[in-house]
Order: sequence, then structure tokens, then C-alpha cells
Amino acid sequence: MEEISEDLAVQKKYEELIEACRANRQLTADEENNIFRAFTIARNAHADTRRKSGELYIFHPLEVALIAVKEVGLGPIAVVCALLHDVVEDTDITLDNLSAIFGDRVARIVDGVTKIDKATMIAEQNADFSSQAENYRKILLAMCDDAYVIFLKLCDRLHNMRTLGSMKDTKKLAISSETQYLYIPLAHRLGLYNIKTELDDLVMQYTNPDKYAEIANQISQTVGTELKLKECFTAPIRQLLDENKFHYTLKTRIKSVYSCWKKMQNKGVQFDEIFDLYAMRIILDLPETEGLDDDEKRKIEKEECFKVYALITGLFRPQPARFRDWITTPKNNGYESLHTTVMSPIGRWVEVQIRTTRMDRIAEKGMAAHFLYKEAHPDEPVKQSPVEEWLQQIRSSLEDPNKNALDLVEEFKETLYTKEIYIFTPKGKTIKLPARSTVLDFAYAIHSELGEHCIGAKVNARVVPIGYRLHSGEQVQVLTSQKTFPTEDWLKEVQTQRAKDHIKDYLRNQKKDYREQGEEKLKEFLKKVKLRENPEHIARLKLYFNSESDIDLFYRIATGDITEEAMMQCFHLKRSTPQLLFLQPYQNLFAPDGENNSRKPGDKSTITTSPFLTDSDHENLETQPAPCCKPVQGDRVIGIVTDNKIMVHRTNCPTAIHEMSTHEDRIVRTRWRPGEKIAFLTGFTITAIDRHGLLQELTRIISEDMNLNMRAITLEASEGVGRGLIMLYVHNLGDLDRLIEQIRSIDGVEQVQRV
Repeated sequence: MEEISEDLAVQKKYEELIEACRANRQLTADEENNIFRAFTIARNAHADTRRKSGELYIFHPLEVALIAVKEVGLGPIAVVCALLHDVVEDTDITLDNLSAIFGDRVARIVDGVTKIDKATMIAEQNADFSSQAENYRKILLAMCDDAYVIFLKLCDRLHNMRTLGSMKDTKKLAISSETQYLYIPLAHRLGLYNIKTELDDLVMQYTNPDKYAEIANQISQTVGTELKLKECFTAPIRQLLDENKFHYTLKTRIKSVYSCWKKMQNKGVQFDEIFDLYAMRIILDLPETEGLDDDEKRKIEKEECFKVYALITGLFRPQPARFRDWITTPKNNGYESLHTTVMSPIGRWVEVQIRTTRMDRIAEKGMAAHFLYKEAHPDEPVKQSPVEEWLQQIRSSLEDPNKNALDLVEEFKETLYTKEIYIFTPKGKTIKLPARSTVLDFAYAIHSELGEHCIGAKVNARVVPIGYRLHSGEQVQVLTSQKTFPTEDWLKEVQTQRAKDHIKDYLRNQKKDYREQGEEKLKEFLKKVKLRENPEHIARLKLYFNSESDIDLFYRIATGDITEEAMMQCFHLKRSTPQLLFLQPYQNLFAPDGENNSRKPGDKSTITTSPFLTDSDHENLETQPAPCCKPVQGDRVIGIVTDNKIMVHRTNCPTAIHEMSTHEDRIVRTRWRPGEKIAFLTGFTITAIDRHGLLQELTRIISEDMNLNMRAITLEASEGVGRGLIMLYVHNLGDLDRLIEQIRSIDGVEQVQRV
């Protein structure tokens, strides 16, 4: 009976998928047949498999396909690939089978979405190796060939995050960290804001569940305010738009939990101080632009959006600092809209977004909207999108054989959230660069030879050095010298991957020229100290001097960076400078105060065991609180194996998130040992109006009211504002939260934030 009901549920889900596809556009007979064949193959292939939750596995590819259709707007090809995306990885079906049935494109997309088989991976198993990063590289390379790969990976990840509750705790944190590390920035870069917002919230539920629940509860209590806003804010706007005969749709939204938390962290404000908690979207339908060319259509759209902007700001007082014109200068993922923030009649700031239906389609579907339009109109010439240009730029970097996967993924991530600036050449040509780009980036963007000989530039007729950071609208004339060539220091002066790659290529070629000279010097040294020249000795030198390659080692020897004296120390042919060594029981007497597990001076409690418990496989490893996030009793924590010990981080610590997303095998389930009363070093920053008696009031609350021991306090005042850092010992999270609340209640204190 249960099997029958499951079969019916599967069939019902498939019919829902077909209806969703038809709602997007009319399907041909071949498209419907392909979807049915893919569904049948996937259903049979996964017939005996269930997910951790206990449900039939086939529900997962069906849900991924539904997300692809309903939330991204993808078509039949994506549906077929979504249904088949796990069959190669988990069953006996091969890519050749899929290619024979559905064609090469479907096989390529499924291959791009499939993880690398670890058994076939050829790579050095060292500290820098990461199977996750190798998978990222494979996905990103496949994405450059066909963007549907990353669309489907995002759909797959979204459904996995929605159903993460049935996984074990360490797996939840690993998948959440990986999502935050790569997939959320990708969703942002591709303009899939709805998916990004949901992923942000889902990640926070697992990495910072207490704060998520607290903010979600505060949002739920604002329902009354939202209803009042609709009465006194939405109604007048509708009346105004109707009177001016606009065709439009109004949508309202309340800020997501994660967005609220991020605003509170970045601005140091409380929940009730978030002024853009509410937003309204006005979507204009402009049927009169049908049939016009792109330039004429965009001109009319811009004019109509600004007319609505003028009406809204005439009705409600705007905040000038919050005006954003993404129509004149769209974002680098194609996003277009006018944003303004106005004061509502009930004293609440409300963000108003004004756009057309075309702009809204791009805002909702992001980069997918461009590719879907090309598929629907294959014979119509379409301008290349900014995102396609971006994909072309990153491909050469991803294929570089001299970079390991972790470095490549880090470089790729740098491009995801980057804002852009527009720089003019002396002849008026516009060059688009990432924000914070320098003169050297600009020179390499024009031509590699110009970059290699750059000595500076004239920016708006003023001479500046190669490291000068450019600003939008500046006109730049590059200055060169044939006697100037790239150096290692140039890598610190550039932001763009193009400039970095050209500089590294030059340095790599230069190092090759020094290879023979360095090899000869090494031979002479080995002969002098009566050592044989063999691969083991070269490997030892590379490890000792942290050289990435033989070429790098020989270059450093040739240029004198590695001396004979240093090589003698490497082979223990010369004693190094004596160092004082202490037995462990006495070492803490000579360590700087606070480095030892942050035990409170004068605390009578003795520490006989670690404050942390781990699983049985790791109980022999030493555990230490991580200095980057300073966990205290009560924080949710996770252990990361580092240098044969376990560093214990807070689950939302950026360092831990990075490690979990690239080295899942190092994660150790860790929890606080019950009953231990240990003082931990932690701290918080404070921003306050500078006034007489502020420091005295701070120390009274910390030392007298809370009876806590301070390690250090620094306060600086400038232009009437005091900023400081306070480090102290607390026993648990509750003590720290109570202290922060008391500090916030002091007159003049604007911001208190835990470090």
C-alpha cells in the first residue's frame, strides 16, 4: 500500500513538472518525449535508492527540475539534465549512453554537474590538496562551456539545503560552509537574487541558529506595521500611478533574516534601527515599446522609470544618500533598476525599486534570462551579455596548469562580488575595470606590453605611481620606460586577474632563464659539502625554503635569495641559533598572558582536561580554542584538524567556513565538556560619543557589576567619537551577552560588536 502511494506521489510530482514547463512556453512533441524518457531512465536507475530522509531518491531530481523551471525559468534541455544529473555518478549509466539517447549537449552538461571520481583523480596528496576545490574547478570550467551547468548546480544545491535536516551535524556544517563559500557568491554574480537570499537564510539556520531564530521572531512581530504600511503607503502610490495612467504591478517584501543580521553586523545597529526593513517594487508594463530596437526601447524605459521616481519623491520625502541609478549604469550581471528610500507616513523608511517588466525579468532570472532569450530566438542576433564576457575572461585563468585548484577558486571568487569602475583613455575610449584597480591594472587592460613597461600615469593630467587606485570617470595616460620590467612586488599592486597572469608569466619566463645558473650553483655547493645531487636533496631544499617548483628554487639560488649558509642549515651542516626550550608544565610561565587557553589570572579553578569533547577517532589529539574567533562556553562550535591538533572554531567563523568548504575531511564533531568552569579570552569593539567619564563607566560595569577580569582596554578619540577594543575573560556566552547589553545601555554608546 505504501509503495502504491509513493508511486502515485512520484507520478503527481512529474505531472506538476510538465505543467510548469508548459506554463513557461509551449513544448514540442520531441521535447515532451525527451523529458518523459529522462524521467523514466532516472526513475528506474534510482529505483532502489532512498535519501537520508527516507524518501525515494527520484524525488530529488524531480525537485531540482522543478526549481530549474519555476525559480530560474529554464527550458526542456535543463529539465532533462536535472532529471539525469545524478545517474552517472550513482548508477551504471554512462555519459556515452546519455549522448546516444539525448545528444552531446545533454551529456556534456550532466558531466559538468557530476563530481570528480576521487579514484581517478591525479594530484599530490599534500596540505594544499582539496578534492572539493578540484570539483569546483571542474564545475567552473564546464560552466564556461555551458552556463546551464552552474544553473543546475545552484538548483541542486538549493534543494539539498532545503532538505539538509536529515544529515549529521558535521555534514550540515560542511555543506552549509561550501554553499556560503562558492554557491551564494555565484548566485549573486549571476543575478539569481531570490535563490541567493534563500541560500543565505538556510546557511544561517545551520551555522548561527540561535541568532536566526531571534531575528526571525523579531520579523514576525512586525506584521502589524506591515499592514499599516500597506494602508498609508501603498494606497496613495496606487492612486498616483492610476491617475497618471501607468500600467504597472506592485510587489512588497520584508527584508530576509540573513539580510537583517548582515545589516546589524556591518552597521553595528539593533534590529529596530534597520531603516530599509520594508521594500516596494513598482514594475512598469510598457506595451508601446514592442517592435522598437534596443536603444529606442531602453531610452523610453529610462524616461518612464524616472517619471515614476519624480512622482514618488514628490509624494514622500526621499533620503538622498540612498538613491541608486542602475538603469544608466547597470550592474555587472545585467541588473537594471532605480532605487530610492523614502519616509512613510508612519515614520518608517521604505525602499522603492522602479523597473520595467524586461528589467524585472532580468532581476528575477539574472543571467538565465539572456540565455533563455537566445534559445527562444535562435535566428535573431543578440548582443553578447556582460556575463558571457566575464565567463570568457575567467576561462584562461581556470585552465592554467601552473595553479592549484585552491588558488584558482580563490582568484575566481574575487571576481564574484566586485563592483566596477569606468576609466577613460586619452582618446576617450572607456575601459571597464573592477573597483580598487590601479594604474598597472589599467595598463595591462590596454595591452600586455604597455603593462610590462609601465612606470606610472597621468590621471586627469596629474602624475601618479603604478599603485594609484583609480576612480570612475578618471582619464588616464600611461607612462612607460623601456628600462622597466615586472617584479614580484608588482603582484601587490594589481587587482585584476589579467594583470596578475601577465606578471606571473613574465616572472616565470624570467626564472627559466636563471635555471641553468641556479643549477650550476647548486651543483657546486653539493660538491663542496660532499653531497650527491639527487631528487631527494632537491625535494628537501624545496620543502625547507617553501619553493613551489624546481624553477623557483634555482631562481632563488641564482639571485642569492637562498645562500650557501642557509642551505647548510637545511642539511644540518651548521648549527642554527640556540633557542630556549621549556618543558610543557613550565612553558606557560614564560608565555604571554592569555595565550594558554585563556585561563583567567587568579582563577582558583584548575584545568585538568580540555574544555572540549570530540568523537572517539580524535580524542587523542590536543584541542585548542581558535584565536581568530575566540569561542566561549555556550557558542556553537566545530573542530578543524590543523597541524596534528584540533582548532575549535565558532560554527559561523569565516576561517572555519573556508576550511569546511575546501577540506571537509578535516572536520571533527566537537562540543563543550559539561560542568567545566573555565575563563576564556574574548573581546568586543565599541564606538561611542566621546565624553568625560566614559572609560570609568565602562570599567565599573566590567569589573564591579559583572565581576569580570579585563586583559586589555584601548580607547581612541577623534572628532568627538571614541573607538576602542576591550579584551576580557568570561566563563560563558551568557555572561558576554549580558555584558554587551549593559554596555549598549550606556549613554552615548553607538555600537558594540563582538570580535
